[in-house]
Amino acid sequence: MFIEKTYNELIFMTSPNIQAVHAFTTRFGGVSGGIYESLNLAFRVDDVPGNVKENYSRLCRALGILPKDIVCSNQVHGTFIRVVTNEDCGRLFIPNEHQADGLISATPGVALMVFTADCVPILLHDPVRNVAGAVHAGWRSTVSNIAGMAVQKMESEFGSSPADIRAAIGPCISRCCYETDADVADAMHSMLPTSNVCTQKQHSKYTVDLKEANRR
Repeated sequence: MFIEKTYNELIFMTSPNIQAVHAFTTRFGGVSGGIYESLNLAFRVDDVPGNVKENYSRLCRALGILPKDIVCSNQVHGTFIRVVTNEDCGRLFIPNEHQADGLISATPGVALMVFTADCVPILLHDPVRNVAGAVHAGWRSTVSNIAGMAVQKMESEFGSSPADIRAAIGPCISRCCYETDADVADAMHSMLPTSNVCTQKQHSKYTVDLKEANRR
């Protein structure tokens, strides 16, 4: 379940599972135009840099954070979980040299960010130890259990108990729209042999439920 919130023209979603400040952004409320309309937060496209920075300013005002507090990484559809501290802050608008598809932190004030299109954004929060995590889970990372690896990293690095960690699986491509070949279905079946996360269609095509795979 998501809760829709608005701040001026900006629209974002939150989850009651996560007690920390968080958001799943939408495309509404920014200043970008054309194919990037309107709340584009990606730098590696041909959007006007000033528009992207203004979009971040609007998002940060809505959440009560600063752009300098945001930490992200180069996402490569892997399983590396990076531990983030305040030393990683202040680099949002410069090229990022770090490759990771999961970020965790126990440093107050650090804002973790992952980018998704079809892939699954997963937010993790341990309110007991005050540890947060953000995960980017495409199908490759999903079959490698990146969300579980993030939980294990929160446990090993910060002493989180898995029983205390709450998760929110964000908006992503749905089963009805995610058509794959047999290689993806085979990988999903190897990970979850008794589940029904894949449905076979005609001509050796399958549809896959990435949300359900990550939930399991």
